[in-house]
Amino acid sequence: MAQISGFRRLQIAAIGLLCLCSAFMPMRKPTVVWMIGDSTMCLYESSKAPLTGWGMPFAGFFNADLQFNNRAKGGRSTRTFLSEQRWLNVADSLNQGDYVLIQFGHNDEAKEERYKDRYTAVADYKVNLARFIQESRAKAAIPVLITPVSRMSFDKSRQTKETHAEYTTAVYEVAKMYGVPLIDLDRDSRALYQKMGPEATKKLFMQLEPGAHPNYPEGKKDNTHFNEFGARKIAQLVLSEMKKQQLELCNYIVQPQTAKK
Repeated sequence: MAQISGFRRLQIAAIGLLCLCSAFMPMRKPTVVWMIGDSTMCLYESSKAPLTGWGMPFAGFFNADLQFNNRAKGGRSTRTFLSEQRWLNVADSLNQGDYVLIQFGHNDEAKEERYKDRYTAVADYKVNLARFIQESRAKAAIPVLITPVSRMSFDKSRQTKETHAEYTTAVYEVAKMYGVPLIDLDRDSRALYQKMGPEATKKLFMQLEPGAHPNYPEGKKDNTHFNEFGARKIAQLVLSEMKKQQLELCNYIVQPQTAKK
């Protein structure tokens, strides 16, 4: 009995030591997906509904083991995202294994006088993308480049028109240079519009008749920004391409539950 009692005491002591050690072990930080980009990706308040950035429904495809931090902001180019210290705040918060989804271009290419403060020449655009990549990797985070999503534009023969040619090409060049996963959302979104046709494609965008929605009593004619349906369709394109490329991020996708018989 004395031997059994002594063994029992050793067991209790070992369990106590294990619990003590566990209390001082640092908790593993969850993997975070950081999203940086412009208004086509960003979060919107309910007062802006049905306006929806594709980053909003995209987060819903993944399970709770993954956290999303959408830092995309309307009107930002790669240049202004840097100059306003928005990237610095993200870079300082990155941890090993985090993902950084990078989608710019709409505002970088805006040459109109009223948008001159956000315009970024192609050469500088590439330098800025490279900076996002290098500084992400310095924190052992995983950058993913995404070409700018296409605007809605059809020619007279009902064929989709390329609206980001120079900047999409630039993303390809940077992705190849640094060996970064690339999602061609420009190509995939145009393919979607072409399949749907000019009239049906309007259902993806902020195309509202006067009085159709209380948030936009005067209506809206916007060929760049998506409604809830459109944002979800675009998010599905991104997800589909991630699956094709077998990115490890796909390990976190919510799995459908088998119906009980």
